[in-house]
Amino acid sequence: MSDFSLIVGLGNMGPRYAGNRHNIGFQAVDALAQAHGLTFSRSEQHALVAHGNLGSQRVILAKPQTWMNESGKAVAPLLSFYKIPPERLLVLYDDLDIPLGTLRFRQDGSSGGHHGVQSIIQHLGTQQFPRLRLGIGRPPGRMDPAAYVLQDFDSAELPALTAVLRQAQQLILDWLTDAPDLTRPGMTWRVEVEK
Repeated sequence: MSDFSLIVGLGNMGPRYAGNRHNIGFQAVDALAQAHGLTFSRSEQHALVAHGNLGSQRVILAKPQTWMNESGKAVAPLLSFYKIPPERLLVLYDDLDIPLGTLRFRQDGSSGGHHGVQSIIQHLGTQQFPRLRLGIGRPPGRMDPAAYVLQDFDSAELPALTAVLRQAQQLILDWLTDAPDLTRPGMTWRVEVEK
């Protein structure tokens, strides 16, 4: 068994999608990498990866280079190649059902309708892996959710997004050190937005 942990941000590849709500998982691992001097310098198993340490913990950060709905095609081979058990995988992804500014940690469970997470579940053959859900909120009015998630965050949302990415970094570090608060069911954090 490996002493690495695998932290995966979900999103769609390419500059067209970089600022989309659906790519908040990519944005979270990018912010984590930047804060700790890690670089996504190579491609492995259908993912861009960064290797390094967060404190004393050895990590691999990954951004699947499949489409969002096929994320399992990258995650399962990475776990297999590095011999990382699913409980040392942390998946970060967007969640329509919680508001922007809210983060929710889960040890395991269903996909909640998120196709990227469902792909990972199918390819791993288990729901038993931790995940950090990053709220993006519901679309306004009768807007199609599929269109909403593919829109960029608007300027009014950027302070909340910045605060979420900062909080996500702290929660990832807590997860790496097995902080006891994360193990309670449905742990939720709401960020304070600086004005």
